[in-house]
Amino acid sequence: MRPWRTLARRTLLSRPPWLEVGDERVALPDGREVDGFLWIRTRDFAAMVAITEGNDVILVRSYKHGPRTVSLAVPAGYIEPAEEPLAAAKRELREETGYASDEWASLGSYVVDGNYGVGTEHIFLARAARKVSEPASGDLEEMEVVIVPLAEISEYVRRGEVVQLSSVAALAIAEQTLRSRASGAG
Repeated sequence: MRPWRTLARRTLLSRPPWLEVGDERVALPDGREVDGFLWIRTRDFAAMVAITEGNDVILVRSYKHGPRTVSLAVPAGYIEPAEEPLAAAKRELREETGYASDEWASLGSYVVDGNYGVGTEHIFLARAARKVSEPASGDLEEMEVVIVPLAEISEYVRRGEVVQLSSVAALAIAEQTLRSRASGAG
């Protein structure tokens, strides 16, 4: 497999720091050229699956204007300029939920959309999370912290109570990681 070459690139919409949209003229490995191939750039973000000592998952319920619904999600937030993803994860967990953890593990970084780029989701698992303060996110949205037994997470996803793919992916990866560790495979 060979990468495509970018021959020309232009920005069509720029709304820093939130969104940039443009198109490119690209050359495919077989020599064909494609004009107007779209790209989208949004900020990278950290998503945390935080689990308490009691094996409960800390979620947030809020309204999301994109899907125009109230739903559950893992705590998540944008990575600030020059901030490391883990530092952002720790900050966002405390801001959105009032919880903190000393046991963090990276579960990987994933591009949101392979065709257009968009942003990168950095997923973390936080174990032995404990409440240390009241939430203080400063976000536009109202949030409610919701504690769900880990054993029931899949049912919440199946019922459609978690609508953001980024949260579903984080929960699934965390669940698989925890299952592998419990069976001694990782």
